[in-house]
Amino acid sequence: MKTGIFWGLVAGLAISLSGATAATRPAYTLSKVVSISVPDRWDYVHYDAPSDRVYIAHGAELSVINGKTGARIGVVTGMPGGTHGIAISHATNQGFTDDGEAGEAVVFNLKTLAVEKRIKAAPDADGIFFDHRTDTVYVIDGDSGELTAIDPKTDKVIATVPVGTKLEFGVSGENGFAYVNAVKKHEIIRFNTHTNRVDARWLMPRCESPRGLAIDLSSHRLFSTCGNGVMVVMNADNGTVLREFPIGKGSDAARFDPKTHIAFSSNFDGTLSMVREVSPDKFEALPAVETALGARTMGLNPQTGRIYLVTATIHINDKASPTDYRHRYQIAPGSVRVLFLDPTQR
Repeated sequence: MKTGIFWGLVAGLAISLSGATAATRPAYTLSKVVSISVPDRWDYVHYDAPSDRVYIAHGAELSVINGKTGARIGVVTGMPGGTHGIAISHATNQGFTDDGEAGEAVVFNLKTLAVEKRIKAAPDADGIFFDHRTDTVYVIDGDSGELTAIDPKTDKVIATVPVGTKLEFGVSGENGFAYVNAVKKHEIIRFNTHTNRVDARWLMPRCESPRGLAIDLSSHRLFSTCGNGVMVVMNADNGTVLREFPIGKGSDAARFDPKTHIAFSSNFDGTLSMVREVSPDKFEALPAVETALGARTMGLNPQTGRIYLVTATIHINDKASPTDYRHRYQIAPGSVRVLFLDPTQR
């Protein structure tokens, strides 16, 4: 995911639902709007449960706010090449983000938010995730088609996982395996987090440009969102495609709520798509929630169900091509903000 590929856009902040009955449709309310001002671009959002913090990749810096009140905690600076992914290691009191153009992982102190170290990864450092089974931080190097494995106890690169194709987002199965979306080949790649070797490549034939990826750790089900408006549900043990569902356009993130068993896709078109896992082999689409145009990335509090979305106010140039995001959408300076969406019942 690149900052600048899609531009944020908001056209009203009303949250509504359509279709379905009240008994089956989850309802959400917009409980808070928090301004994070400039820079006027953003990328991944990460909610950290132990600290109740929300980390927002925010251009050349990382904004940090309180997940309950929205109060500004601070900012991690010093990523002129643009920051994207976020991972947290409480055992070592460290956070990890990236400087994408520099191809570096950036290590910062969780208490002071000061940058402590920069670790060479590979060109186009992008998504980041943490594998608790091995206590390893993985940096997804998108264009180079590899992952850089870092030991947070030593801040050293311990392995490189060559995949050989352009990559997007990844998740850990916390069972000795991790998964990453392969953009051009419409695949999910599985690799062993102990050996750091790829052991499976699973095709998603009707998924164009895989973007977000989420996992149900209990049932071993993967939820991959795709650029052509599809969510693919896959068995994480054998790669079987179980279902496909239509979702909104411009998905750039996926999350799974372990309490409600709902998989979410945040979409550029101002919708939040939802698929409920009724059982490990049965799934149903739920009515989409209207959010705000441009709100394409998100974080999720798994205890409360609160969803964090980022967007901005933008001016639309109707003369530009609908796919020419850079010229069609111009962000109003200083308008970037975080939307807090809360379920009305859970």
